[in-house]
Amino acid sequence: MSANVPTDICFSFSGLRARGGRTGPHKDGWGMAMYRDGYVWSVHDPRPSADSDMAEIISSTSLKCDIVISHIRQANVGGVCLLNTHPFSRLLWGKTWSYAHNGQLEDAMALPVSVHHPLGSTDSERAFCWIIEQLQSRFGENEPSLDAISTALSELALQLKARGVFNMMLSDGDRLYCFCTTKLHWITRRAPFKKATLSDEDVIIDFKEVTTDKDVVTVIATQPLTQDESWQQMEEGELCVFDGGEVVCQIKALYLN
Repeated sequence: MSANVPTDICFSFSGLRARGGRTGPHKDGWGMAMYRDGYVWSVHDPRPSADSDMAEIISSTSLKCDIVISHIRQANVGGVCLLNTHPFSRLLWGKTWSYAHNGQLEDAMALPVSVHHPLGSTDSERAFCWIIEQLQSRFGENEPSLDAISTALSELALQLKARGVFNMMLSDGDRLYCFCTTKLHWITRRAPFKKATLSDEDVIIDFKEVTTDKDVVTVIATQPLTQDESWQQMEEGELCVFDGGEVVCQIKALYLN
């Protein structure tokens, strides 16, 4: 999620967590990174989100955030344990960067890292450490402009895409960067707000009752979380950047390997 005002994620997370072992196969742990004013609070649990009492608390507690990255895992590389649950976090340019990956990468352990070594054993975390080091190598200690970092992330993501499936969400607390290999969908909600019904739970919300006319909230998910809204599907090889709920940069691959 990316929003222009602090917003809770109870509705969307209720739909997502159901896919973690009940309506979907992603039962090998879940995690969430929640940003407010640039500061992040992270929660990780190796249990299925559908059965997790911690997930139940999150889905029923109004924790208002600017940016949220949440991930439900289906283990391919690395055992089911706390260290292997996404999102992963690293420090860069004085900010905490959080990252989640859906997919599987071939020979990811060959990606060179020298400082930011993975704590767990997933291909996902290895790729994240490689991204962070590549950014630091390119730009040094000076944080680049939006265009520069978006271009760099698009190039790096395309390199990882060449190794397999690489659907990514990445944030520094200011912006949310999303890259699509196979499936990512997004929807921006703004006035006039309407009702929406979850696809995975018997839950309906009338957004106009919990928002103001100035609110802008974008939600991104592998598959649409609601059944009565029009979600946009990202293209293969596309990088999309959100800031305050708005799209601020889109880079579409000119060619695909």
